[in-house]
Amino acid sequence: MNMSILHDVDLVEMIPDMPATLEQAQPAPPSTRSTFLLRFGSTIALWSIALAIAFSGYEVLYFLLISVFGLLALWEFYRLLDARGLPNFKITGLLCAIVMLAGSFYYFSKLGPAQSYDFEVSVLLFFLLTVFGRQMFARLRENEPLQTMAYTLFGLLYVVWLFNFMTKILYVVPRSSTGLVMGQFYCLYLIAVTKFSDMGAYLTGMAIGRHPLIPHISPKKTWEGFFGALAFSSLASLGLFKLMPGHLTALTLTHAIVLGLLLGFAAVVGDLAESIIKRSTGAKDSGGLLPGIGGALDLIDSLLFTAPLMFFYLRLVIRVP
Repeated sequence: MNMSILHDVDLVEMIPDMPATLEQAQPAPPSTRSTFLLRFGSTIALWSIALAIAFSGYEVLYFLLISVFGLLALWEFYRLLDARGLPNFKITGLLCAIVMLAGSFYYFSKLGPAQSYDFEVSVLLFFLLTVFGRQMFARLRENEPLQTMAYTLFGLLYVVWLFNFMTKILYVVPRSSTGLVMGQFYCLYLIAVTKFSDMGAYLTGMAIGRHPLIPHISPKKTWEGFFGALAFSSLASLGLFKLMPGHLTALTLTHAIVLGLLLGFAAVVGDLAESIIKRSTGAKDSGGLLPGIGGALDLIDSLLFTAPLMFFYLRLVIRVP
């Protein structure tokens, strides 16, 4: 009997990592494949809804969609700052964001891009004056006023101002002869190329990623993933150019190749930019709203850089009227 007890003790000692009770046992983490499928499914579902609204012809619904995503992402940004104890005027920032989104939709839909740049400059000035005005009524410690204004303004510029280029792309292309909006095809192109870049980076990095890209920012991102992002974005760009030649009339084969590479590169930079913010605030995701993705900011982080690039390429390189 004693030998049996000793034998059992030896077996326990030989397996030191075995949990002593069932309560201490931790559930196995989800597999990479299941995480990817959940993330991919959420992305497809969300952007399918977004594009269905854009193609519906109801421009107000498109404005509401952009506004909801923009405001949720800005709220998540300020919540990241709160979790780190970084001061900000989140309510003031959200009110400024509403003014910009609503005003931009009105000016670009009614007057077009060429007549709307004065509004853009006036909104940026409004941001600055409003945040300074809010600061005058705040009782903060000596070292906090400048930080508070800087964090608040940065959130407005990084999230709302950049994401608002989605609205501008919708209206940068002239309307049809019947008055219908035609820019939704370029929004479809932008979203597809950007998300294919994200997917290419994820899949390639997961499959063959060995060499870290910028480990002090994001240890999991690799050079293999970076080149995979460029390859997938280029293929998506060329594929859409071939599938929708009648709807992407402003593009040529050369433009499709160049834009595929540029948007793929910008998508990677956009993802890394959010990684800097999350690393600085000690967060893994910006939120838990979207299964497999995180928050609204996690969903649109790449578009924050690709949307402005697409808009200015259309305006300055292709010179869409």
